[in-house]
Amino acid sequence: MYLEAREFDLNSEDRLILDAADRFAREKLYPLSQRMDDEEWWPEDLFPMLGRNGQLGLTIPTEYGGQGMGLFQAGLVGQAYSKWNHAAALSIGAHDNLCTNNIYRNGNEGQREKYLPRLNSGELVGALGLTEPGAGSDALGSMATTAVRDGDTYILNGSKTFITNGPIADVVLVYAKTNPEAGAHGISAFIVESAFPGYRIGQKLTKMGHRGSQTGEIVFDNCVVPAENLLGEENRGVAVTMSGLDIERVWLATGAVGIAERCLELSVDYANNREQFGRPIADFQMIQAKLADMYTSLEAMRSFTYRALMAVEELEIGGGGRGEIHKFTASVALFCADQLSSVAGDGLQIFGGAGYMWESEINRIYRATKLFEIGAGTQEVRRIIVSEELNNEWRKANR
Repeated sequence: MYLEAREFDLNSEDRLILDAADRFAREKLYPLSQRMDDEEWWPEDLFPMLGRNGQLGLTIPTEYGGQGMGLFQAGLVGQAYSKWNHAAALSIGAHDNLCTNNIYRNGNEGQREKYLPRLNSGELVGALGLTEPGAGSDALGSMATTAVRDGDTYILNGSKTFITNGPIADVVLVYAKTNPEAGAHGISAFIVESAFPGYRIGQKLTKMGHRGSQTGEIVFDNCVVPAENLLGEENRGVAVTMSGLDIERVWLATGAVGIAERCLELSVDYANNREQFGRPIADFQMIQAKLADMYTSLEAMRSFTYRALMAVEELEIGGGGRGEIHKFTASVALFCADQLSSVAGDGLQIFGGAGYMWESEINRIYRATKLFEIGAGTQEVRRIIVSEELNNEWRKANR
């Protein structure tokens, strides 16, 4: 490691967790990354292996087979995963954060006992189904998937797209309208198993970055879901969604930090080994300026992200989606996405023609960065959230 990280607010336990996760990811996840990118390949034994090694259920109490960490420590693990294999980290995050953590935070005891142990062991793969073909940034207001109560079941109809883990998921947290007339306030959340009648995996999608992390469409054609699989209260799914989105945005920021770390390491190494005009290019001031900018961006990203992780650590169940925490999580995702794009761009420029080649690791990193400007709400949506909350604060203070 060329640059010793200078994380603040990491106590000895946090440091041990980060270092252990970094070693694990370097040894177990990094060797998979090239093939995943080349072939859009998914290692089928990855989740069981993670479960055996205690790498799943990070935020879930031990009585459900989890690791009992807080969100801050889990974020450190996600940072290490992303550094060494961002495609695997994306799928692990969708499973552990978007699905498993949401079921724990919002589910009843029966749902926790039924699903969490098998999700934490890697026997089941989890996903989140929110985005639809006709509803992206307006995912709630334009949602077309419906769920109609029929005795002791709900009948789901509709489709979801761009679903991380969609082609391999066994359990999907699905949002559907149970009261279409109420708009976003008529949405409910359901735990849907891929084995339920009427559940169908649609097209597998091929991405420019995070290749290997399986992404696809899910179709519900009169899908029969037991009423007991309603997550939380009927027509109260928006609370589950918004709380989860605030956590997801911070989780994305941890991934951006990990990727930026790897980008800087590769760039420093290349700049000192690549010679032009009889000297390492690291001797040239323009290369030095890029490295300095990359380092500065990384340190700012890390500090902001760790502060945000501490903020969501205490997010109450059903909280989020409004106020200071909503503004803060949108801003950390906004900032880290912008900075990561800058870091990766400088890194690719340092590599020059070698970086432009598809098979290079810096190229793989560069292609992955765009997701951070789109996922969990685009940069434009994040700016709207921050500005709206700032204006709301002003109006309250000046009434």
